[in-house]
Amino acid sequence: MSEYAGRDGLDVTLDGGILHLRLNRPAKRNALSDEMQDALIAAVDAAGRDEAVRVILISAAGEHFCSGFDWVARNTGGSRGDRPRVGSIQRRLPAQAHRLIPLLLETQTPVVCRVHGWCAGIGLNIALAADFTVADDTTRFWMPFADRGFTPDSGATWLLPRRIGDVRAREMLLLARVVEAREATDWGMVHRIVSAAELDATVDDLVAQLASGATVAVGLTKWLINHGRETSLFDHHHNEAFALELSSRSDDFREGLAAFREKRDPEFKGR
Repeated sequence: MSEYAGRDGLDVTLDGGILHLRLNRPAKRNALSDEMQDALIAAVDAAGRDEAVRVILISAAGEHFCSGFDWVARNTGGSRGDRPRVGSIQRRLPAQAHRLIPLLLETQTPVVCRVHGWCAGIGLNIALAADFTVADDTTRFWMPFADRGFTPDSGATWLLPRRIGDVRAREMLLLARVVEAREATDWGMVHRIVSAAELDATVDDLVAQLASGATVAVGLTKWLINHGRETSLFDHHHNEAFALELSSRSDDFREGLAAFREKRDPEFKGR
């Protein structure tokens, strides 16, 4: 599919139900460019409609996951030498960073992030928006906005307080505090921290479990969790009834019941 075509700085491949999105700009610590953002948005959007995709894996080449957005290139004109006009930020953000983060949250396809090295700015927001983020013990998490003299974007002030609480979020957002890997686990910022040697195997096991799971039920459960934050219990119960109605009519539901009766592991097909 054309939606899964890679761009300069982003490798995109679909393999066995797993959509691999690999940041590949290591010389810039995988700082996102406009082209990388556009390609990420296109791929995640397409994956949410693609019956072949059962999990999205976001990873990165080189020593670091992502150092944020490449603001230096943007404000020096990049490869074309054209500096942006006044007002360009508020014109661009709704279609770029402020489109990417909601997509990661809203897609019913589970998202896994494999993180190492620096994870900063929009890179950290991608990790926070993923359903599971597994990082190695070299990882450092940073919201550098206060140290750079401008305000956060891409959902940082929404995601961090909900994930780690207001007090800790203020340390990161107002003081630009760098959080080391083990502390990030204690704060509930990430799913798991492992050694560098264990990172690939841990991520592979998690992705394989999700890719072989009951895809309809997993996706609807993700939807319930994310929408439940902003919904009354009364409305949330309606959403649960709706999700249960759909999931109980899936082939995987019938397989789950059969496996329970026959005392065996289920073989879900994602249908």
